Amino acid sequence: MYKSILVFVFIVLSNVAIAKNDSIPAIHIIEKPISFSEERKKLSVEYLQNRHGLSLQKPIITPKIIVLHFTEGGTIKSVFNYFNSATIEAGRPYNKKQSNLNVSSHYLIDRDGTIYHLLADTLFARHTIGLNYCAIGVENIGSVSNPLTEKQVAANVALINYLSKKYPIEYVIGHSEYGKFRKTPLWKETDPNYFTGKADPGESFLKQVREGIKNLNVKRSY
Repeated sequence: MYKSILVFVFIVLSNVAIAKNDSIPAIHIIEKPISFSEERKKLSVEYLQNRHGLSLQKPIITPKIIVLHFTEGGTIKSVFNYFNSATIEAGRPYNKKQSNLNVSSHYLIDRDGTIYHLLADTLFARHTIGLNYCAIGVENIGSVSNPLTEKQVAANVALINYLSKKYPIEYVIGHSEYGKFRKTPLWKETDPNYFTGKADPGESFLKQVREGIKNLNVKRSY
């Protein structure tokens, strides 16, 4: 009798564990972390203070938004190497004037749909003016002249589903749409003139991704 009770309890607990795991969609992600050195941590904390007006001890974010980008060219290797530096290149004087922190993203997706995880989801990354403090950045290898692929669409849909189960994601937007948040409570940028127009990741790509995530309770604008 005692043994039967133990077996029953084990089965119930196992089913609870399985149900809990099943709540997060299965997805294949390759861990490929960029350097988050002491210099990068320091610059990130300074960015949060100077650009977002947030005084934090550690460069941590609470994800509410997913921002989809394209890289404007390059390969997984070249983009990884570019993001891996803590400081931004001198060739981007406008951005460098605002902060010496380099740009980066949390995820990088190749043209065959392979997903690489570059930064922990709750670590700060500089990828979208005004929203970095609450946004997960997803970069895709591609450009205007080299549009993103169907495999990248599928990979983004899978990743968004995965992240939406882990975090209270409220919005999924393209980088081209971030300006819609400028006059909302979510926008945090101390310089009202710091803004750049963006075209990524492309209207057709966004339309296809949104079709794939229409089951999720996420918005495209404030």
